Amino acid sequence: MHVVVFTRSTPDTAAKVEVGGDGKVTWGDAATVVNPWDEYALEEAIVQAKNAGGKSTVIAIGPEMHAEALKHSLAMGLDEAIRIWDEALADADSLAYAAAAAAAVKKLDGVNLIILGKESVDVGTDQHNYQIARKLGWTMLSYVSKIAAVDYAAGTIKVERLLEQGRQIVTSRLPAVISVMKDINEPRYPSFIGIRKASKAVIPVWSLADLGISAPAPKTRVVKYMNLPAREGQVEMIEGTPEEQAKKLVDRLLEEKVL
Repeated sequence: MHVVVFTRSTPDTAAKVEVGGDGKVTWGDAATVVNPWDEYALEEAIVQAKNAGGKSTVIAIGPEMHAEALKHSLAMGLDEAIRIWDEALADADSLAYAAAAAAAVKKLDGVNLIILGKESVDVGTDQHNYQIARKLGWTMLSYVSKIAAVDYAAGTIKVERLLEQGRQIVTSRLPAVISVMKDINEPRYPSFIGIRKASKAVIPVWSLADLGISAPAPKTRVVKYMNLPAREGQVEMIEGTPEEQAKKLVDRLLEEKVL
């Protein structure tokens, strides 16, 4: 059983993200963290690989800044890490990301399961999850809140999906791609020994040539980024008893034609 999980470094959720004078997105000197949704995928990859007596591999696609997410993953307990980067991917869209991801999985060989976080918080999308599955021709199981069972001999997986209408239990053949919700587990903290080991790890970097592919022509492109307009407003405190406040508020809403 070989489990692969994808991750990336993203700005801390408390960081102030804005568009700089050069038109590029910046978060100043704020630190980057592992994409919060990926922490659940990383934990599940460790658990599933251990249960199967197999191994787990974490992959990040992007420049050097994403190496920190890989080291964090190794410190958690992932067996090996790989970073994929090529200048041709600098302005790539999600389809190019998926093409590189699928090629990496094929290069590793013997992969039975791919686990991804629900979405990437920095770009606010999960379309790459489905595109990876499509590129590989594997079953896609999204919004997984629990892996109920994995039959390694039969090559099947049974999961519970969290939907708006309730919970859905489905069974699929392996290999498969799943995206997980935060209900699935409680991510572990990296151990001190794990952190020391990860700090010394040499993470290989694969180019598109190493994967045997070229970057596909982008289907979308970012024209430009803009800061949100500044919010302006006034606050007026209504005096009086609760009954008087309620009457004044209703009168004002009627006056402003809100009601």
